[in-house]
Amino acid sequence: MDGRRQVGGRIRGAARRALTATRITNGLAMVSLVLSSFDLLRLCSDRDRPLGGREFATVVCQLASVLYLLCLFAHPDSPSTTAAGDDHAPSSAVDDEEPAAPMHAADEDIVAAVVSGALPSHRLESRLGDCRRAARLRREALRRVTGRGVEGLPFEGMDYEAILGQCCEMPVGFVQLPVGVAGPLLLDGREYHVPMATTEGCLVASVNRGCRAIAASGGAVSVLLRDAMSRAPVVKLPSAKRAAELKAFVEAPANFELLAAVFNRSSRFGRLQDIRCALAGRNLYMRFTCITGDAMGMNMVSKGVENVLGYLQNDFPDMDVISVSDKKPTAVNWIEGRGKSVVCEATIKGDVVQKVLKTSVEKLVELNIIKNLAGSAVAGALGGFNAHASNIVTALFIATGQDPAQNVESSQCITMLETVNDGDDLHISVTMPSIEVGTIGGGTCLASQAACLNLLGVKGPNQVSPGANGKLLATIVAGSVLAGELSLLAALAAGQLVKSHMKYNRSRKDITKAAS
Repeated sequence: MDGRRQVGGRIRGAARRALTATRITNGLAMVSLVLSSFDLLRLCSDRDRPLGGREFATVVCQLASVLYLLCLFAHPDSPSTTAAGDDHAPSSAVDDEEPAAPMHAADEDIVAAVVSGALPSHRLESRLGDCRRAARLRREALRRVTGRGVEGLPFEGMDYEAILGQCCEMPVGFVQLPVGVAGPLLLDGREYHVPMATTEGCLVASVNRGCRAIAASGGAVSVLLRDAMSRAPVVKLPSAKRAAELKAFVEAPANFELLAAVFNRSSRFGRLQDIRCALAGRNLYMRFTCITGDAMGMNMVSKGVENVLGYLQNDFPDMDVISVSDKKPTAVNWIEGRGKSVVCEATIKGDVVQKVLKTSVEKLVELNIIKNLAGSAVAGALGGFNAHASNIVTALFIATGQDPAQNVESSQCITMLETVNDGDDLHISVTMPSIEVGTIGGGTCLASQAACLNLLGVKGPNQVSPGANGKLLATIVAGSVLAGELSLLAALAAGQLVKSHMKYNRSRKDITKAAS
C-alpha cells in the first residue's frame, strides 16, 4: 500500500516537473516569435540592408516558433492545455480513480491513519463525533486503499446521524433504487397507493393491473389471524434427563406468570404469550413468542429471551446457552406463524377477468392447481405454493424500511383459486403466516422509507392503539401480494409473460456501447 502511494507520488512529481518545463518552452517560443517578427519588420522597411547571418537566423527562429505553436494548439491533450493552470490536475496516466476533494490538514492526517491501519475505520464516528465527516473521510480512505473511486455512489442527501447504531456500520454512501407506486389497492373498504422499490421492470405494472381488477370487483378483504414474533434459543444440559426437567419447568402453567414477568421487563410493549420446547438429545430448543406493538420486534424478543435465560440459570446453573435461531424458512413458522399471520381474499367478476386480465376463470383455476400447488409440491417447496409472492414482499420491504432478509419467511404464501357463483366468477386468496413487519425501528427511521410509510398511513407508532399500524402494514402486504398473484397468473394463462417482460424489462440502451 505504502509502495503504491510512493510510486504515485513520484509519478505526480515527475508530471509537475514536465509541466513546468513545457510552460518554460512555450514562453520561450512566444518570445522568439515576437522578437523575430519585429526584426523582420525592420528588415522589410530597410530594403537596402544586405542579407547576412543574422537575417537568416531571424527567419529560422520565426519559422521554428510558428511551427512549434501550431503543433501545440493542434494537440489539445498536451499537459499545458489539460492542466489549465492547475498544478494539481490528475494525470490520466496515473490511474482512473475519482479526483480527491481538497481536505484540511487535520482530515488528511485522519485519512492517512485509516489507510495505514493506525486508526480502524469503524472508530471514525466515535473519534470525530461527526457521522457525516466520518463517512466522507472513510470514503476517501477507501479510494486510496483500493485505487478505485466510488463516484457513482451518492454521498449527499443521507442523514448519517440517523443510521448510527441502527441501520448500517461504516457507511460510505447509499444506493439509489427507483420507487414505483401501484394502486389504488381497495382493501377492507379503503384505498392504498402501494410504494414498491425494485429494479425489475414489469413488476409494478403487474401489481397495478391486479389492483385494478380487484377494485373493479368490489375490493379485497383481509383477516389478521395472529400477531406473535418468536425467538428460539437452544441450550445444552449435562444429560437428556436434565434437559427434560428444564422443559417441564418452562412449560408448566404454574411457572408462566413468573417467566412472563421476567420477560416483560425488557420492554413497555413486549408481552410474552407462549413458550414451547422441543428436545433433541440433551439439547433443548425453546420457542418464545410475544406481541411487540408496532415494532417488528426481533430485538425486543431477544432482550426478553436473554432475561429469562439468565433467570433460569439460577435454578439450572448447568445450562449452557448455545445459540438463537434467525432468518430462515422453517416448517414451524409455516404451520404456527411468525410475526403477523394474514389471509386476504377477493372475488373477481368474470367480465373483469376477461376485460382486465385477458383470460378466463377456468384457465386461471387450472393453472394455479398445476403450477402453484402440484408444481410446488413436486419441487419440494416449503411455504412456496405461490407464483411470485417474494417479488412483492421484497419491493414493499425495501420501500418501507423493513429488513429485506426477512423476505425469506415473510413471503411464505399459499395462493388458492376456485370458481364461485356457478363458475362465472373467480375467488382468490393468499394465506401468509409469517409477515414480519414494523412501523418503528430499523430502516423505518430513514426519510425515504418514512415517506413511503406515511403514504400508506402507517408511519411511526399508533398512539391510540399500539400495534395497529404494524398490523395494518401486514394486511397491505398481503393485499399487494394478492394483486401481484392475480396479475401474474393471468399473464401466464394468457401467454403474455414474455411479451410484457420484453416491453417493460428490457433496456433500450445500446448494450455494446455501454460495455465499451
